[in-house]
Amino acid sequence: MKLVIPMAGRGTRLRPHTHVTPKPLLPVLGISMVERIVETFIRVLPKKLEAGVFVLGPDFPEEVYEQLREICSRHGMAAEFAVQERALGTAHAVYAAHEYLDGEAIVVFADTLFDMEPGVDLEGADVVAWTKWVEDPRRFGVVLKDGDRITDFVEKPKEIISHDALIGIYFVREAAQLRDAIAYLIENEITGHGEYQLTDAFDHMLKDDKVFKTTSVTEWLDAGTIPALKDTSYIILNKETDRLKQGESEDSVLIEPVYIGEGARVVRSVVGPNVVIEAGATVSDAILKNTIVFGEATVANAVLDDAVIGHHATVDGRAQTLNVGDHSVVRA
Repeated sequence: MKLVIPMAGRGTRLRPHTHVTPKPLLPVLGISMVERIVETFIRVLPKKLEAGVFVLGPDFPEEVYEQLREICSRHGMAAEFAVQERALGTAHAVYAAHEYLDGEAIVVFADTLFDMEPGVDLEGADVVAWTKWVEDPRRFGVVLKDGDRITDFVEKPKEIISHDALIGIYFVREAAQLRDAIAYLIENEITGHGEYQLTDAFDHMLKDDKVFKTTSVTEWLDAGTIPALKDTSYIILNKETDRLKQGESEDSVLIEPVYIGEGARVVRSVVGPNVVIEAGATVSDAILKNTIVFGEATVANAVLDDAVIGHHATVDGRAQTLNVGDHSVVRA
């Protein structure tokens, strides 16, 4: 089984933190979003993942490829890559990996984090779509069902016709069928909202009498905006309490929950609650709460609340809310 992850998007809603790092590679408590997705599927799927197929943007540096190879290597998977030259929709993103679309595959968009019960049932269907009950799903794609079978897909309905929102995770028993359905859309210029939509490809398969069913997640966490990334990080802080202290704390007060990543240091500071200090960062003579400090950043002589400090950034002598990009310097 393959795990196909389209991640060519620019992550504009998370800027400035995605100018250098693609959104799925941003760490959440020391583990990138894409690796958290890989780990979740390894834990819950009834079959082994053999390969990760990553759809990247045309200007992604070699460092991104290497990080993804390392993730796959850690989990005993092969790493394959495809490039989406232009952003023309979700179906177009998947089709960029057409040469790898055969056999069983999980297609997952790396926009959110999620959890589910182990032993997912993938039997009895050509496609299994993961959904989540949402009070107002009009900004999502939704499914209509007859019993446990999907009868229709609707992309961003203007009225509430279903509360079963698609969350961007799909099992496809024969990925070549999905590949051919997307090719049909592209050849016939069938678009929705100006783009090639994956739900339209599934609708084409549905009309070809393929069996579609749903399964659900126990948790669905948005990480696509700065506020959402902070909220998601704080939720995970309260869940993963057994791995929060990997770095060092000296002459400091920690108000739980606080994550101190590998090689990070907190010195003469008051930190917490809801603070994430990623690997290699240093916090000294500071007061922090509700704050994320990304890897290798330095915060000194500062009082920060509701802040996000980018990789390799420096903040010295500030008492305010900040959103500082990678490699930036802010001084009083």
